[in-house]
Amino acid sequence: MIVKKLKSDSICPPKVGELIEGTVINRGKSALYIDLGPRGVGVIYGREFFETKESLKDYKIGDKLVAKVLDIENNEGYRELSLAGASQEMSWDKLNSAKESGMAFEVQVKNANKGGLICPLMNIAGFLPTSQLLPEHYPKVTGGDPAKIALELQKLVGQKITVKIFDLNLRENKLILSEKATKKDRAEEEMKEYIVGNMVEGEISGITSFGAFIKFGKDLEGLIHTSEISTAPEQTPDKVLAIGQKVKAKIIEIANNRIYLSLKNID
Repeated sequence: MIVKKLKSDSICPPKVGELIEGTVINRGKSALYIDLGPRGVGVIYGREFFETKESLKDYKIGDKLVAKVLDIENNEGYRELSLAGASQEMSWDKLNSAKESGMAFEVQVKNANKGGLICPLMNIAGFLPTSQLLPEHYPKVTGGDPAKIALELQKLVGQKITVKIFDLNLRENKLILSEKATKKDRAEEEMKEYIVGNMVEGEISGITSFGAFIKFGKDLEGLIHTSEISTAPEQTPDKVLAIGQKVKAKIIEIANNRIYLSLKNID
């Protein structure tokens, strides 16, 4: 089948970067030809073809697809197109809508480093920072050793985690995820039940160099700073408390949706 090349007087020529829909009219060993109607004939070939070869093999003559314009007219007279570029741009549009609506997603952890987890979402590499993990996944490492934190995070590789989109930026190719955001609304509602001065009973869920975390209520976790654990300077949190230990603490501050507690003067 002979594919008719682009005429210079084609109506409404597309712009570079534009997404355009067309119909598959022919395919070769390393090219797929797309009829763009009055806007000419496009081709996906070369690197763009081989990078999406697995996806393109499912397209048959007569099928419609959406591609991104890379070049108005290449050396052979065709509109040069990219399937991968269109797919990525549409993914970013969907992600932006999901962020605005507060939609939650289940993602699988593909990799980890000392700063957090790598979790692909809609074929975009998302980053889930350690600070955005829920308590059950937070690497509570005494002393905050980066190497030990990375080792703890590696244990999550392969697991599935429910997240929301925290931030995204197409220009910087940045997609930041948050596990905390999935329970934020519920925790904020529960937090309204507490005021400064309330006593709570809970369980020590983590110990760090700067203090200890205590889980209490249904979905709450508060921080007991080192200075609020013991009056003896030499008594570091790990020497005074243990993971799983039951304690009573007093709420001394509620700020920025966080609860701070004290083990001092609770009688």
